Amino acid sequence: MDLPVSITTKRLPHASKDVKVYYPVVTQLPNPNVQSTINHAIITALNKILVEQSFYDKDLVELFANYELKNNQRGILSLNLIVYSFTGGANGLTISKSLTFDTKTGKQYELKDLFKTGSNYEKMLSDIIRKRIKDWNIQLSDPPFKGIRSDQDFYIADTSLVIYFQQIEITPHYWGFPYFPIPILDLADIIKPDGPLDRMMAFT
Repeated sequence: MDLPVSITTKRLPHASKDVKVYYPVVTQLPNPNVQSTINHAIITALNKILVEQSFYDKDLVELFANYELKNNQRGILSLNLIVYSFTGGANGLTISKSLTFDTKTGKQYELKDLFKTGSNYEKMLSDIIRKRIKDWNIQLSDPPFKGIRSDQDFYIADTSLVIYFQQIEITPHYWGFPYFPIPILDLADIIKPDGPLDRMMAFT
């Protein structure tokens, strides 16, 4: 049985009271190399977002970084790093980056790693999302919906795969992040055997 991993919240020191960066650190894993691999990937991803969000820019007015745990069971850790920044103008911008790991090996999964080779997962996911956009009457900034990217943002949440888009990626700013939860059972025919979705589905 794969138990949840221990997570500690740390804060990045910064001189400004309007800049706060909280991030997760995995602790107490049996394999220190795996733990180091996961934590290095988290810090690397966080720093990339901080650069994009003007953390090192003298014009930065406000920045807040936090995280959300989406899945921490069955040997799969899936989390979101979320960074809001404001440098002036009408609106600030929030970026969310999801990371999904195997807690036994430290492997970080990309979307393509979840599906069988040659399964055409991009088309299947895009068709599902296209229907949801229509059913939910989601306003697109540049219709029609062209489909997901091969490296589309995603996270795993229990028995669902959640595909999402960044602010202003496909919708106007006020829509925030468009999220599309897809039950894993709906993807059963194309998920990779012994992959993370297969592992989650085994307990449905």
